[in-house]
Amino acid sequence: MLGWALTFLIVALIAGALGFGGIAGASVGIAKILFFVFIVLFVVAMIARALRGQPPV
Repeated sequence: MLGWALTFLIVALIAGALGFGGIAGASVGIAKILFFVFIVLFVVAMIARALRGQPPV
């Protein structure tokens, strides 16, 4: 999921450099959403792993 966030960020940077403001704005929005979803899922996975008695990675 972090890879998708980085992909949308790169698309946004390229679109912004080429003058496609609407596409750049949408891509940045999608990248932000995916990044925060990734962070939440990562924290949930680390908490679940700790509750099962396994040390964090």
